[in-house]
Amino acid sequence: MISLKKKYSFLYTIGLIVGSLMVLCGCSQSGKNDPQNSGFDRKEMLRQYADNIVKPRFGVLQTSIDTLQTTTQTFVNQPTVQNLDLLQKSWIGTYEIWQSARGFNFGPAGEKGITKGLVEEIGTYPASVTKIEATIKSTQFNFNNFERDARGFLAVEYLLFNDTPTEIVKQFADKTRRDFLLAATGNIKTRVDAVVRDWVSYQNEFLANDGTDVGSSTSVVYNEFIRNYEAIKNFKVGLPLGKRPGQTKAEPDKVEAFYSAESLRFIKANFKAVEDFYYGRFDGKDGVGFKEYLETVEGGKALLASTEAQLAIIKKALDAVPINTPFSQTIVKTPAPVEALHTELQRHTRFFKSDMSSVLGIAITFSSGDGD
Repeated sequence: MISLKKKYSFLYTIGLIVGSLMVLCGCSQSGKNDPQNSGFDRKEMLRQYADNIVKPRFGVLQTSIDTLQTTTQTFVNQPTVQNLDLLQKSWIGTYEIWQSARGFNFGPAGEKGITKGLVEEIGTYPASVTKIEATIKSTQFNFNNFERDARGFLAVEYLLFNDTPTEIVKQFADKTRRDFLLAATGNIKTRVDAVVRDWVSYQNEFLANDGTDVGSSTSVVYNEFIRNYEAIKNFKVGLPLGKRPGQTKAEPDKVEAFYSAESLRFIKANFKAVEDFYYGRFDGKDGVGFKEYLETVEGGKALLASTEAQLAIIKKALDAVPINTPFSQTIVKTPAPVEALHTELQRHTRFFKSDMSSVLGIAITFSSGDGD
């Protein structure tokens, strides 16, 4: 029979061995393969995003929206085909700029109480024609309710592009319609102005919260980056193709910009914005971004190579989609290039989403609803 003294001596020895193994294990995980201790300055990355990407892009968007509202006022004052043409061009230009800012749906642009993020409030599509027309008829313009598909950029698109120029001008003989158009563009301006203003006070909080835990600026930025990418795959391409859960066939009328027939232009602009953000790039100038972050962690360089290879494939797939045919018609008449684009976007999901999340140790905090 083992004596009590020998028993405790044995247990003590085992405890020392286990403790030593735990220390060794901890040391092996606290080096380069631990994003928290990789030596990368996340605050510098966040500063690059705030100072050289997010705020400048919102600023450019704000300026373009100011022009859009001025052009809208001109058209409302004098509804002519010529003024409509100028307004349509202004809308297209502004909405294309919006593609470079829609990925920053956090902080001042994020959800607050019953108010959704800026993307939902001014970028919901497809627009509901029934709701828009009912609102105009009621003469009660409420831009703070839950009818987000009856306001924002895509509601304005419907008003400006739903028929031939001559017929659209005739529609605006109705003063209430003119009032709604002016109010709708004014609401877009009000919301974007508020985001630009609030970033001034939000920036210090944004830079200070430089961890990788849920709710940190790094986590929030990363998750919105992924959501922006998935919006292209799931909704701008997948939805009109009929690839979303519950769909049984293609629904080409659910492209992003059905009435202006500029959906492909906006997909390309959105994809470029995603790619630029990944590289920390603004106006062609590279800064510190997720690319540099990945270079400092174990497995990051291999993931970079895979990511860049697939990004190149996606760009080729985008270029293969006909540019002289409305995106909705391509889906109906020659869907093969759009199907191929969706496949490549789907293949890329693992690199941006699961692999990048794992390598950087940042949790995915949203659900895309498609299982990937």
